[in-house]
Amino acid sequence: MSSDIRKKTIPFSPPDISESEIAEVCEALKSGWITTGPRTKLLERRLAAFIETGRNDIDCTEPGNAEKYSNRVVCLNSATAAEELNLRVLGIGPEDEVIVPAYTYTASASAALHCGAKVVFADIRKDGDPATHMPEMDYDALEKLINERTKAIVTVDLAGIVCDYERVFGIVEKKKDLFSPAESDGTALGDLSSRIQKALGRVAVVADSAHSLGASRLFRGEKKCCGASADFTSFSFHAVKNFTTAEGGASTWLPVSGVEDAEIYKMFQLLSLHGQNKDALAKTKLGAWEYDIIGPWYKCNMTDIMAAIGLRQLDRYPGLIERRTQIINKYDAVCDELGISHLVHHTADMDSSNHLYLMRVPGIDADTRNLIIEKMAERGVATNVHYKPLPMMTAYKALGWDIKDFPNSYDYYHNLISLPLHTLLTDEDVEYVCEALRGAIKEL
Repeated sequence: MSSDIRKKTIPFSPPDISESEIAEVCEALKSGWITTGPRTKLLERRLAAFIETGRNDIDCTEPGNAEKYSNRVVCLNSATAAEELNLRVLGIGPEDEVIVPAYTYTASASAALHCGAKVVFADIRKDGDPATHMPEMDYDALEKLINERTKAIVTVDLAGIVCDYERVFGIVEKKKDLFSPAESDGTALGDLSSRIQKALGRVAVVADSAHSLGASRLFRGEKKCCGASADFTSFSFHAVKNFTTAEGGASTWLPVSGVEDAEIYKMFQLLSLHGQNKDALAKTKLGAWEYDIIGPWYKCNMTDIMAAIGLRQLDRYPGLIERRTQIINKYDAVCDELGISHLVHHTADMDSSNHLYLMRVPGIDADTRNLIIEKMAERGVATNVHYKPLPMMTAYKALGWDIKDFPNSYDYYHNLISLPLHTLLTDEDVEYVCEALRGAIKEL
């Protein structure tokens, strides 16, 4: 091998942080508010407006907009916390079952386990969705798995591609006769959960949209942004995501009949702040020091330092998504040239957030796939695999799961490689990745 083969170093997914994010963080540090405060509340309102309209330029400090978009999104310290609190607000606990795709990251399942529920894995469709090739759940298998104990289905908008929520809601409506809502246990949380379950009257659809802020899909005749289709939705703002607050995430939900958004929002605040009924911002009011602890709960709130990054990321976000589209178009061209299957991020009914670029090399086994990854690394290009199915992982094998029961998931995984896809890539970098891929495939 030539000693000069490695001419560039292409990282897999570094964060795109500009001077505007840095300046906003500095202002937050100078302001005296570094934990949950006014920037976090503003980011929540701006995200609510973005999810509803797809616009990032709505002034959410105006009185009308401030009221309209309050109490509809809650920012937290991770998507995992967001997903767990979604399930806890829904009242998911021991004796309940939660259906999760076998092909996903562990957070999709671990949140349900944290609640004491039983996770039931569903295989994906053979070779993924026919239109997008995303490793989407096998909906026929999903329907068969729903029983009297099923309380929630976790859908995963993997790589930024939106699930078929039309199909999922059709299934849960069809199976609603099997659903029995929980009765209140007399606590504030138990009472809210019971009322939500009774209002839904069916299994809850809980979206893991960690990858998919800004994605959209046709749903009930209207193009809906991620967060506006499932009953409850979680997003990730981790450092490797399109939109980042370093760590962080958010929850949102659809209106629930007979339950005010403000009540749901308040419960998220309680669950994320030790059950304390006043946050730091509320306690700054004169004479308002006293507080109560409603429940012995958790600590997973977002800080204003994190929100400062998010506010300026949101300013830039449409441009970041568009740049990812340009990179995807170039990757599509080289994969089509080489006969490599890849995700389709945009269709007539769906627009992805363009988070990951998954490709599958036909006719190879896992060892050959790993060799291609090594050849790309020798050329300075970092790649990845999204994901190793959960039934292959030690923690889930210990719970009795076996990948042999999920042949479509294994088949999708064994020849899959994820190319670097981020907005710090220059056009020259993208061409270099394409050439490295051509070289690695040719060499084998």
